[in-house]
Amino acid sequence: MMHDILGAARDYRASALEALQQRLASDPMDVQQRAAHGFAWVATSVAALEAVDAWLEANNGGSGLDRNVARLAFAETLAQLVGGLPMGQNELFRPADLGAGAAAATLSQAAQDLLAGDHAPLRAAVAGALAQGQWPTESFRDTELDAIREQFRKFTDAEIIPAAHKWHLSNDLIPDEIVHRMADLGTFGVCIPEQFGGLGLGKLVMCLVTEELSRGWIGTGSLGTRSEIAGELIVLGGTMEQKAHWLPKIASGEVLPTAVFTEPDVGSDLGSLTTRAERDDNGRWVITGAKTWITHASRSDMMTMLVRTLPHAKGYAGLSMLLVPKPRGTKDDPFPAEGMAGSEIEVLGYRGMREYALSFDGMVAPEQALLGGEEGQGFKQLMQTFEGARIQTAARAVGVARRAIELGLDYALNRKQFGRAIIGFPRVADKLAMSVVDMVLARELTYAAARTKDLGKRCDIEAGMAKLLAARTAWANADAALQIHGGNGYALEYEISRVLCDARILNIFEGAAEIQAQVIAKGLIGRRN
Repeated sequence: MMHDILGAARDYRASALEALQQRLASDPMDVQQRAAHGFAWVATSVAALEAVDAWLEANNGGSGLDRNVARLAFAETLAQLVGGLPMGQNELFRPADLGAGAAAATLSQAAQDLLAGDHAPLRAAVAGALAQGQWPTESFRDTELDAIREQFRKFTDAEIIPAAHKWHLSNDLIPDEIVHRMADLGTFGVCIPEQFGGLGLGKLVMCLVTEELSRGWIGTGSLGTRSEIAGELIVLGGTMEQKAHWLPKIASGEVLPTAVFTEPDVGSDLGSLTTRAERDDNGRWVITGAKTWITHASRSDMMTMLVRTLPHAKGYAGLSMLLVPKPRGTKDDPFPAEGMAGSEIEVLGYRGMREYALSFDGMVAPEQALLGGEEGQGFKQLMQTFEGARIQTAARAVGVARRAIELGLDYALNRKQFGRAIIGFPRVADKLAMSVVDMVLARELTYAAARTKDLGKRCDIEAGMAKLLAARTAWANADAALQIHGGNGYALEYEISRVLCDARILNIFEGAAEIQAQVIAKGLIGRRN
């Protein structure tokens, strides 16, 4: 039945796209932003259902728990499509906002049996399965992939989870010994070709590695993101000399990169960047300007830095990417490089690497720092990495979402009120059941994007969808798990307080939710045209 309903959901998505195009025929997208972003959520929701349907099919119909999760996923998502999709805490997008009420009514009619059903028994069954230690199927049906997940899960359980909350509360950097262990496991070279010392694996492997590490602590899951971005920049755009020099060191963990793109008051408008690099008489690059929200800036050894090298070229055309080596900072001297200074930005969560505002006043980079040896290619080079970075961010969100469920479940099983464990109360059990449903939707959509990327296909839309949905899921799951904890969840001593803070950033970095929705809407209109 669900497979048949999926066809009706696709028809609704097509109708919504036509309705949006009619509006855009007379107004620019900025005027019709709510309609465009609402359509992006519609398209994302249908894509998530397609991913769950494929997950069930790949698992020969799945286990009883899988089928219950899928049925709840379809019921809730379809109800949102025809009734109101949450784009934010206080922003519901309804079919009428796009003038698609008639198409929504057709979808509602096609799904009436599913929408009209009482799903309380399904939610209770899912929560009951969780209480017995069952989880929805996560096997890739691939011995190597499943072994990699198991290896990183064991590492996370043994080395990260027991200490992560202490590190967070102390605002400690990820300990060096943990970084070394992660390097030994191949974390920093997952997608770097074997000829340069990496594992030569794909984005799907990157997803499961990131997911498991982020389940322990988003800091450890995110540390590999900097290596992933730098590695992909160099693999796709670097000269052979740059590849031979940097990639083996990144893959081994000898070099920890950091991404230096964002500037004060610029945000997503990268075409307005002002940090500049000019050649001196010796051909070296002299860097001047300011950057902000730079993660892991002190303990890094190399910066992938987007700068303006062609001052007379407008917008993106004047931007170039530099690979800037720097000495690793220490606690007493965080920025020992001449011409570079920084100050820490105190943050709620997402700790372990620390955030900095940086200033550059004549910092020198070698002549060969220009990525690919060609000026004016920086924005294009960076855009090539955004698909992978956003897929990886979605995987981080899936890991955070799973950890929130684990903490909420453990508390619900052990907390006694009125003579019984609180998991026996429907409002608690419902939160756990729907958190699992949302996690599976986000997880399978993320894996689908990774598989598309691994096929060598363009997947900016798919990556944006995965990040959009997974970030919302991480926040919703963390919020629900904290609610299950009650007042204790608001206490710093409980791990869920950290998970909530960590989850919140996922909707902002690597492109805020609104940016993702814009990318999705523009991309799908472009594909249609």
